[in-house]
Amino acid sequence: MNKASSIWLLAVFMLAKIPFADAQQAGKLYRIGYLGSRGSFSEAFEQGLRDHGYDVGKNLVIEYRSTDGNFDRLPALAAELVRLNVDVIVAGINPTIVAAMQATSTIPIVMRFANDPVGAKLVDSLARPGGNITGLSLDTGDEFLGKRLEFMKEATGKLSRLAVLYNGTNVGHQLYLKNLAAPARALKLTLLAVAYREQNDFESAFKTMTSQQAGGVFLFSDGVSLGQRTLIANLAAKRRLPSGFPAKEYVDAGGLLSYGPDLMHISRRGAVYVDKILKGAKPADLPVEQPIKFEFVINLKAAKQIDLTIPPNVLARADRVIK
Repeated sequence: MNKASSIWLLAVFMLAKIPFADAQQAGKLYRIGYLGSRGSFSEAFEQGLRDHGYDVGKNLVIEYRSTDGNFDRLPALAAELVRLNVDVIVAGINPTIVAAMQATSTIPIVMRFANDPVGAKLVDSLARPGGNITGLSLDTGDEFLGKRLEFMKEATGKLSRLAVLYNGTNVGHQLYLKNLAAPARALKLTLLAVAYREQNDFESAFKTMTSQQAGGVFLFSDGVSLGQRTLIANLAAKRRLPSGFPAKEYVDAGGLLSYGPDLMHISRRGAVYVDKILKGAKPADLPVEQPIKFEFVINLKAAKQIDLTIPPNVLARADRVIK
């Protein structure tokens, strides 16, 4: 091989390495603290990291810490990640975000599924979060809540009394419930607030809905309900209640319909924030991102279970129909 060929091959090799150069500083091993369970969302997050040149096990270690449904463990788990001196903490829903904030004011925190982060006082503003926290919010404003209610009303016809299933310990859910009042009045819907606190509360929650003569159930999502989505869908079907959800994962588990952000897309986007922070960006300077990708999904199997016929004009608006 002559000298010119050697130089050309070296140049090609160096150019191929450029996209990953920032992610792979010589000898640097990054450590990420992940406050949440392993599953499809964490897999999407890891894929996002790979897309940015990180290799779990080589130049990146992820420390997973899960409550297994027991939120009382959150403070201890967050403190453990702080003791490990991780470079970034990734926290999913509001309770895990709060636990991370209470554990550290210096380690950067990336939110994934925050409910009303400004109202819940997680950040100062979406544009300028302040402090050591930034990330992604599930919020899309009152218009989004109204659209979800509209789909629910149109799909079920004569719906007038709607149970709203929410986590009584989640400040974001309480704000959602308050903001739901105006669009509900516009659609002539009476809302029946039904709270749960842990995964063992859903059976009794559905009994309450039945006693209050609810004609359907409308859920605010969090880690607890998402982990019990199959149970919730089954309870709704058993009591012949049309069910509306904010994410397709609930409909894939047997729920009737959903309208909301693509949670997998949001999980992958979390890696974008981690990458920027590892490259030197300050959380306070990274605006909180709101959802931009939405899906309307209908499950005709679930509709058949409760003898509900979805109007053709509603089906035509769906992004996906499960038959």
